[in-house]
Amino acid sequence: MSASLTLTGLYLYPVKSLGGYAVTEADVTTRGLRHDRRWLLVDERNRFLTQRQRPELALLTVAPAHNGFLISHRQRPELLPLFIPFAATPERTLFVTIWDDLTWAWRAAPEADEWLTEALGYPCRLVYMSDMVRRAVDPELNPEDQLVSFADSYPFLLIGEAALADLNTRLAEPVPMNRFRPNLVFSGGQPYDDDAWENFQIGDVPFRAVRGCGRCVLTTIDQQTARKSPAGDPLRTLATYRKAQNGTLFGQHLTGAPSGRLRVGDAVTVLSRK
Repeated sequence: MSASLTLTGLYLYPVKSLGGYAVTEADVTTRGLRHDRRWLLVDERNRFLTQRQRPELALLTVAPAHNGFLISHRQRPELLPLFIPFAATPERTLFVTIWDDLTWAWRAAPEADEWLTEALGYPCRLVYMSDMVRRAVDPELNPEDQLVSFADSYPFLLIGEAALADLNTRLAEPVPMNRFRPNLVFSGGQPYDDDAWENFQIGDVPFRAVRGCGRCVLTTIDQQTARKSPAGDPLRTLATYRKAQNGTLFGQHLTGAPSGRLRVGDAVTVLSRK
C-alpha cells in the first residue's frame, strides 16, 4: 500500500491564521517546515489572534517574495501589499501568549503594525519567533522533546486527499482543502487510513503520527470571503462520523526529523502502525 501513496501538496503559512501558499519543495526544521507560522498577530494585551475570534483574518493573503512574503487584503486593493522578511531582528522584544504558553518574541517594524491595524480596523502587532525560543510540544506525547512554532500544538499537519473526497460526498456544498490548513497533503490509500499510522517517511524524511487533529470553528470559515457557514459545515457533518475523545478529528498531527527536504511527488512509506 505504501508504494501507492504520494506527497501531492506542501503548504506554508508564514503568519499564523493568515493565508498560506503552496510550494513544490520545503525544508524540514526542528519546529516544522521552514518559515511556517514563525510570525503571529497579537492584540493590545499581546494575546494571539486567530480566525476563531477574527474570521476577517482570512481576507489577508500571503504570497512568496524574495527573502520574505507579501501580505495583501482581498477586498481592499487600495492598500499596497506589505512586505515582511522571513525573519525579524531583535531590536524590540515582548512576551506574547499563545494558548497556555507564554513566550518571548521579536516585534516587526512599526510600519507593519500600522498596515495591519489599518487593514483589520483594530490595533494589532506582528511578532516573530526567534530560533532561540523553545516552545515545546506537549511532553506527554513528545518523547523526542520536539519544538513547535506558533502552530497550535504540533510541527506538522497531514491530510489525505481521499479523506477530503469522502467528506465532500457527505456535504451539500463541497469544501476545498484550505479549510483545514494542512502542511502536507498526500494521495492514495483509503480515507482515514492514516488514523492507524505510527512511523512513516516521506521521501527519506522520517515522521511520527502523534494524534488526530481535533477541528474547530475555523473549518467553517470560507477562506475567500471570511464568511462562516450558516449550517456549521463541514464541522457539523464531520462530528456525525469523526467524533473522538479529543474532538472531531480530521488529519494527523506529526512530529518529524530535525532536518530534511521534502518535494511534491515524494513517495510516502508507512513503516509501522499503532
